[in-house]
Amino acid sequence: MEAQKQKMFDEETASSVVKELRDSFGSGKTRSYEWRVSQVKALLKAVVENEQEIVDALRSDLAKPPLETVVYEIGMFKNSCEVILKELKQWMKPEKVKTSIRTFPSSAEIVPEPLGVVLVISAWNYPILLSLDPVVGAIAAGNAVVLKPSEIAPASSSLLAKLIGKYMDNSFIRVVEGGVDETTMLLQQKWDKIFYTGNGKVGRIVMTAAARHLTPVVLELGGKSPVVVDSNMDLQVVAKRIISGKWGLNNGQACISPDYVITTKDCAPKLVDALKTELVKCYGKNPLESEDLSRIVSSNHFARLSKLLNDDKVSGKIVYGGESDEKKLRIAPTVLLDVPRDSLIMGEEIFGPLLPIITVNEVEESIDLINSGTKPLAAYIFTADKKLKEQFVMNVPAGGLLVNDTVLHLVVDTLPFGGVGESGMGAYHGKFSFDAFTHKKAVLYRGFAGDSSLRYPPYTDTKLRLMKALIGGSIFGIIRALLGWS
Repeated sequence: MEAQKQKMFDEETASSVVKELRDSFGSGKTRSYEWRVSQVKALLKAVVENEQEIVDALRSDLAKPPLETVVYEIGMFKNSCEVILKELKQWMKPEKVKTSIRTFPSSAEIVPEPLGVVLVISAWNYPILLSLDPVVGAIAAGNAVVLKPSEIAPASSSLLAKLIGKYMDNSFIRVVEGGVDETTMLLQQKWDKIFYTGNGKVGRIVMTAAARHLTPVVLELGGKSPVVVDSNMDLQVVAKRIISGKWGLNNGQACISPDYVITTKDCAPKLVDALKTELVKCYGKNPLESEDLSRIVSSNHFARLSKLLNDDKVSGKIVYGGESDEKKLRIAPTVLLDVPRDSLIMGEEIFGPLLPIITVNEVEESIDLINSGTKPLAAYIFTADKKLKEQFVMNVPAGGLLVNDTVLHLVVDTLPFGGVGESGMGAYHGKFSFDAFTHKKAVLYRGFAGDSSLRYPPYTDTKLRLMKALIGGSIFGIIRALLGWS
């Protein structure tokens, strides 16, 4: 039955879905504040009333600990909804802006309007949050939406389809399940925006498809997010905060997880000892049996991580962990010291429980080291040195920076979340989600009083002098031109 269902979703079906949503959008219903609020509340209700089902789905897909689900998937989404419900009326108001003497008499405003029909393609690692957070932003902005959840998290995908089908206005909000074929069919359609979360390889495919229709995109990708650790820090606290952002975030399967550490040769052994101590406290002496660590999502990803770990250049660099259970798709938290920069593990985003440590003579060298690679989605530094802190903020290009902690910038809704360069384009969270799915329409209002002949032919030297003065914007220049002074 499922095979028949998927087989039926061809290009014609995809086109029909988009047409239906575009017709619905044309009714103007989504432009009202009342409709938007009703749908945000409905989506919030869907999550609140089905919290246990969400926890169970993520346990099935990733063996994700319930606490991580409640905090990072459910809690963060609830916060997004609450911010929207509190601020949406203000966000929707036209913004009055100044005009100049060049258009006198006039007034102007910027009117936020929905883009139309948008596509959200979400990821498997946080399948609830990374689906619903963009969707609720698109709804708040007044759009019709198609959500394509990741097939790699099938229990979550099925649950999302069920909940949106039950709680939402399906004239405007749909879910399309499936894999590569379904996604390909969707990408062949004309959208008013595409929001994709995932890896750079698929991001390029999405952008190529969007270019055919000149469709704008938001690409939430990833990269190798570094952690710089300065000496003379409380390394026990540093270790705990690295652990929280690395293994406490879906066992490293998160786009903003610390990817590698840079520290000095003197500090590295002390940091390794601190990490060992705290990892045992968090996950015990047999972390493969820990209920507080997510499993690797699939056999393909397990094989990819195993290949990184078994590389001849790093296999002798393991100072903690390294154990794995292929049958259960489990890899223990693993720390590697003095990893060569030309190793496989340093050549791609790790997206798993492996943490290489690179050593330098002086911590200031870390900035050039980071900048020798592509721009990361996040960069972290632990330091008490004010000058180093300022240098890091000013000279490290990244989607976001965090000083003396990891990943927590994600929960600040007044900060934009997004990448730069190969780590992505566009941003969302809080009002930035509303803006991501909104066109800011420029509107100028003029009356018929004071109509001037200056702009109309025939053109004269006097008109030229006055027009030059108007372009300059100087009231004294205009007076001089009226008096015939050059």
